[in-house]
Amino acid sequence: MPLLRPDKFHVRETLSLAWPVVLTQVGHVLTSLVDIIFLGRLGKDELAAGVLSNTLYVLVLVFCIGMSYAVTPLVAEAKGEGKASRMAALFKNAMLLNFVVAIGCFIILSLLSPLMQYMQQPTEVVKKAIPFFEILIFSMIPVSFFFTGKQFCEGVSNTKIALLISISGNIINVILNYVLIWGKIGFPEMGYLGSAWASFISRVFMGVVFMLVLLKSNRIPEIKALFKTARVNKWDMSRLWKIGLNSALQFTFEVAAFAIAGIMCGTFSKEHLDGHGIALNLASFTYMFASGISSAATIRAAVYYSAKDWKGLRTAGNTAIALALTIMGLFGLLFMIFRKILPAFFTEDLAIIDIASDLLIIAALFQIFDGLQVTIIGLLRGIQDVKYPTYVTLIGYWLVALPLAAILAYNFQLASIGVWIALLVSLIFVGLALFLRYNWLMRKFANFNPD
Repeated sequence: MPLLRPDKFHVRETLSLAWPVVLTQVGHVLTSLVDIIFLGRLGKDELAAGVLSNTLYVLVLVFCIGMSYAVTPLVAEAKGEGKASRMAALFKNAMLLNFVVAIGCFIILSLLSPLMQYMQQPTEVVKKAIPFFEILIFSMIPVSFFFTGKQFCEGVSNTKIALLISISGNIINVILNYVLIWGKIGFPEMGYLGSAWASFISRVFMGVVFMLVLLKSNRIPEIKALFKTARVNKWDMSRLWKIGLNSALQFTFEVAAFAIAGIMCGTFSKEHLDGHGIALNLASFTYMFASGISSAATIRAAVYYSAKDWKGLRTAGNTAIALALTIMGLFGLLFMIFRKILPAFFTEDLAIIDIASDLLIIAALFQIFDGLQVTIIGLLRGIQDVKYPTYVTLIGYWLVALPLAAILAYNFQLASIGVWIALLVSLIFVGLALFLRYNWLMRKFANFNPD
């Protein structure tokens, strides 16, 4: 079977679905990225407090987001079969399930706050991080609603609603960061805590507006017409739970490894924590491009899978992988070229810039494998093959990355460089293991419909 041979039709169709998702995903990352830029202008302690708070917040948030990812393939399947009532039922069940999960995640986050003082982070950073974190965690529920709506819209191949709402939310976040931090146009001067309030308010706006658009407008007519009569039922709830739990665990294993990596970096100094935070935010920004392609791959794989069009599935999958590798390769090259310039947008501290620029070299090396693993996870989710990726991510990030990070950082005294080398090794492992799974499944499906 020829591998990774892109098809012009599939390139066009994938990019048509992917670009609004990419911009939406980038917009979500920009919320924390904008916060980091503003906090970096206030000082090292404020920047480190924001990095630490966002690290812990995202650690739990991604589980909540991952649960919503079950909606896309199931809705795409129902749409392909012409079952509008099933689409509405899936949305209602997903709203309930993800709301309950969000409440649980909020409770977990509220319990994490007092634990910051035991994480061997600089005392002055922890003192500032706790009140910042306690504001930030209240955005968990509106974020849950936003992603439930986003994943449903992707399932019906409408990726532009989330884009428009995300852009609006980010504009609000930028404006509020400016006016709340420094007390402009009549608002009180809140200092660094103004950034936390800006993030919270913008996320509430995004979640509420998305629900109003879906439930009160005619953007998705199936929802407005059928939502009230749709029922919460065991069948839809169990399918959402099965796919969502595996997706949530996959996200959590990876992001938790990066979060713990950040805590490790913070044990060396606030400069190492800040450098890690800057490099990670830049890597997260580029990751969203591959994540957008992954979301498009999920939609297209689900459509071909429900139609049992194995040749179309294979060609669409190969095209998505080729696109992700090309884009992430280019980002890796840009990281290498501008590794000294990019950190300077966040801080003027030369020690932090030096650390971040060194970490960007490693980030440049893992771009391709990061793009590979997230795209294949999207493809496998589209065909509802979710258990294997869960095992691979568990092994890669918890049995490979974290032990190796501890050895390199502490035993070999490589500090944050050692932590990031371990992350590079784990991404290579996960990317290649998932590629082997994808290749095996494509050969299996080819036997059903040989060329």
